[in-house]
Amino acid sequence: MPVQLDERRAAPPKKKAFVRASRDYSQRLRRAFQLSFLALNVWIGIQFVRFVHHYESGGSTAWVARPAGVEGWLPIASLMNLKVLVATGRLPSVHPAGVILLIAFLTISWLFRKSFCSWLCPVGTLSEYLWRIGRDTFKKNWRIPRILDILLRTLKYALLALFGYAIAGMSVAGIRAFLEGPYGLIADVKLLNFFRYLGVGGAITLLALAALSIFIQNFWCRYLCPYGALLGLFSMASPLRIRRNAALCIDCGKCARQCPSRLPVDQLVSIRSAECTGCLECVASCPVGQALVIAAPRSRPIPAWVMACGIAVLFFGLYGWAIWTGHWHTNLPDRVYMELVPRANEFSHP
Repeated sequence: MPVQLDERRAAPPKKKAFVRASRDYSQRLRRAFQLSFLALNVWIGIQFVRFVHHYESGGSTAWVARPAGVEGWLPIASLMNLKVLVATGRLPSVHPAGVILLIAFLTISWLFRKSFCSWLCPVGTLSEYLWRIGRDTFKKNWRIPRILDILLRTLKYALLALFGYAIAGMSVAGIRAFLEGPYGLIADVKLLNFFRYLGVGGAITLLALAALSIFIQNFWCRYLCPYGALLGLFSMASPLRIRRNAALCIDCGKCARQCPSRLPVDQLVSIRSAECTGCLECVASCPVGQALVIAAPRSRPIPAWVMACGIAVLFFGLYGWAIWTGHWHTNLPDRVYMELVPRANEFSHP
């Protein structure tokens, strides 16, 4: 008896009906924040160089006020001062702006994920533009194998643990003696001199990091930045998370492909990872309205402009409070700077 073939074809899987997402402006807003904060840091750098030149020249050049914001580039001193603040309840008189900025960035990370890294950090901004140049030039960024990637990511936490261990072992009196000694008072000048008189080893290291950042997304931020590691740990307690509505998701995978932190956004219901920087790249790439949002549990989605306003209010609010209460500037006599700044390279780390 001849075999009769069933010529009926299987029906193709039914596609989900979806409402297309409205035009997203989060990345324009984020880049405006990035470039504004980068410009602010450039201005701080120029003012600080002019400040240092005045004392190096013996007062022959025009005097400019020391921009206290330069203390944001002294994260270890800021961590020391944070310990003093917690232990004594009093803000320090030396480098107070640094600890104010640290508190601002920790609070921003707690409320709005690790958004300091993707919205404000000038190093993060330069890193992002480097890997975008690499992707536009070579049509892709390279990925390190998963096992090696995990091992390398532990480096920033190891560095954070090392700094934390060193600071934890210092007494309040020891921290004050360090920061109020010659080295601590002009730690910012020492940092400036490192870049002004960059040696061969330092130049090779910086060039290598820049080259790696072209080929590998956020190489420094992902593997080596202890500051980002600290903010990432705080961000894990944030009520805000990237959340995916599986009922609306059409499984296109665009969100995961756009994520600079290589998180599997398309496979998870919510993103809790310390690697999430709140950049909203994944949300901006989603073609389905409300399928991917940033929101707190059982609350409405947070628009990008609300997140931007929150970051700005926290940053400028704490800055304004510090100015108003007199906890922003390091007030040292002119003669101290005149004595120490020209001799900055004579002081070694205690």
